[in-house]
Amino acid sequence: MFDFIIVGSAQAGLSMAYHLKQMGKSFLVVDKESKIGESWLSRWDSLTLFTPTEFNHLEGMEFPAPKGHYPNKYEVADYFDAYVEKFELPIQFNILITSIEKKNGIFILTHQNGELKCSNVIVATGPFYTPYTPPFSIKINKEVRQIHSNFYKNSEQLQHGDTLVVGGGDSGFQILDEVSQNGLTTYFAGPDDAKTLPQEILGKTLWWWFTKTGFLSASKHSWIGKMIANRPQPIIGLDIKEILDRKNVHLVGRALDADEKSINFDKEEVSSIKNIVWATGYRPNFNWIQGLELDKNGYPKNKRGISSIKGLYFIGLPWLHTRGSATLGGVKKDAAYISEIIEKQ
Repeated sequence: MFDFIIVGSAQAGLSMAYHLKQMGKSFLVVDKESKIGESWLSRWDSLTLFTPTEFNHLEGMEFPAPKGHYPNKYEVADYFDAYVEKFELPIQFNILITSIEKKNGIFILTHQNGELKCSNVIVATGPFYTPYTPPFSIKINKEVRQIHSNFYKNSEQLQHGDTLVVGGGDSGFQILDEVSQNGLTTYFAGPDDAKTLPQEILGKTLWWWFTKTGFLSASKHSWIGKMIANRPQPIIGLDIKEILDRKNVHLVGRALDADEKSINFDKEEVSSIKNIVWATGYRPNFNWIQGLELDKNGYPKNKRGISSIKGLYFIGLPWLHTRGSATLGGVKKDAAYISEIIEKQ
């Protein structure tokens, strides 16, 4: 039986594994994927981070790229692989945890091949769980190819013909940019007034300014944190106006409903769509953890990662403590805090 089991081997899980290794704890990292970095490699091919190299370091090992470079998903996966090798972190892949339950002071983690037992559990599966598509998507003609952004790789997955991109976050605009570059008619069901920020301002990276102004370090309980959390996240590094002004991009407003023949939007009804990319985000799902208290948004109730169940911790969730809690470079602060709590117990 282990002292700790960490569920998830991306940046959050690796950050906690580093500290447990330093503390000499008996632990194991488990992941449902088949190799390190798979959760990143499964994203679309052209994905790059919005944070430059100097803001992507995990504890104990700097990201191996020049300052000011914006890494792609392959570089992130390679970094994780090197990190695991350097610190000799124990990981078992192809382990999908389907249930966590605490009995008689011991955590039992059920997976497809049996059970694992430990004294403490750290859930580091990140903020994204169940890809969400609106309920009316099942009414759309079966000949229309529908792909959630979680499974979108590149435009070669699409059929020839008109394409609809739904969603106004970073993923939605990045995919709209890529899909519309092929010159084919592209419909966009998303905001036309999203706030944008450049990657550099006055010769300094945006993340340098975020650090200097306290944007990333403000607690979710502070007035600055509450203000940031209640506002839509700006789109970083894209010229949204140029994308939306392309002749082949048509803004149709919010997607409302559909039937076998057409899809209804705020502005019009369209019947020519052959593909849909749903960049409509994810919904949290923590039903597999028995006895867990959830907040109104479906996330675990916790105090900076310390849950209501003794010995159960969370890391890598959005706004676990600050805006940077779910970022590659920001997760290490929460990992250090949780590690201090563990050492005191």
